[in-house]
Amino acid sequence: MEPKNSPQPPGVPKEIADKIEQASSWIHPLRSEIANHLIGQTKLVDRLLIALLVKGHILLEGVPGLAKTLALKTLASLVNADFRRIQFTPDMLPADIVGTQIFDPKSSSFEVKHGPVFANFILADEINRAPAKVQSALLEAMQEKQVTIGEHTFPLPRPFLVMATQNPLEQEGTYPLPEAQVDRFMLKVVVDYPTLDEEIRVVDLAATTNDFAEPKPIVDLESIATAREVVNQLYLDEKVKRYLVTLVHATRDPDAFGLNLQPFLRVGASPRASISLALAGKAHAFLEGRGYVTPHDIKSIAMDVLQHRVTISYEAEAEGLTSQSVIERILDQLPVP
Repeated sequence: MEPKNSPQPPGVPKEIADKIEQASSWIHPLRSEIANHLIGQTKLVDRLLIALLVKGHILLEGVPGLAKTLALKTLASLVNADFRRIQFTPDMLPADIVGTQIFDPKSSSFEVKHGPVFANFILADEINRAPAKVQSALLEAMQEKQVTIGEHTFPLPRPFLVMATQNPLEQEGTYPLPEAQVDRFMLKVVVDYPTLDEEIRVVDLAATTNDFAEPKPIVDLESIATAREVVNQLYLDEKVKRYLVTLVHATRDPDAFGLNLQPFLRVGASPRASISLALAGKAHAFLEGRGYVTPHDIKSIAMDVLQHRVTISYEAEAEGLTSQSVIERILDQLPVP
């Protein structure tokens, strides 16, 4: 972590460091409280905070039992906001998420019943266990922050954040998310198994019959809104901006940048990836106490922004490559400003 009193580059107001210190005062207590309920997974916690700071949706992927749901539920509990959990199942209908119209015999008219999507924080648990038409019901909500039921459109509460968990596609009973749905997640984080020492601590914490105290709210929506305003003010140099856009363009036309990766890429990242990289880079700098974005911020967050937006070719699969390994090559080979 870089020192907070490091020299500010030209274009960065001196008072931005004070604003960051004041606006981020809730970050450390929130991290500490999460650590009381979630062992390890520091990267996961940072990514959740980044999504929270820049109004992004986040997708967590991993096998069952890795505390994905616990991490999201704990974060939601620590924020004094309306929280709903939606358990996705193969027999769900879109109306189970957004709501529906119910006929009222007394008034001889239809009344709208809102679904569980009408909340600040939505935990979409095992989102890829439901069929595509149900997954797509979240599209309008995630992008437009509104829901259409019948002929009426209803705005969703602000802030609105979808935190989804996904099981690996190799598992039985899963459906791949539509490309348009995946692209609306700012970050995708692959959750791995804990280390041996961490798993021993998990056993010490959880393998008892004691009831655990529910986490109490630490931060309110007003403080989060203030932090978001400060994140918007962070300085993004033109060289860093060109670097992050170059990363995205390299996933579409690697030959143009001297990268011998064209046969391995079928679909590159969309312009939404460039926007997400810029926003997530600012949030990463904010968490490190800096008033400006560095190439390190971009490289640190690039994998989680790009991996779900890049589709590799059959040739890449035949050679045992993944979207992660291709992105790693791009990050390693592109010159850093």
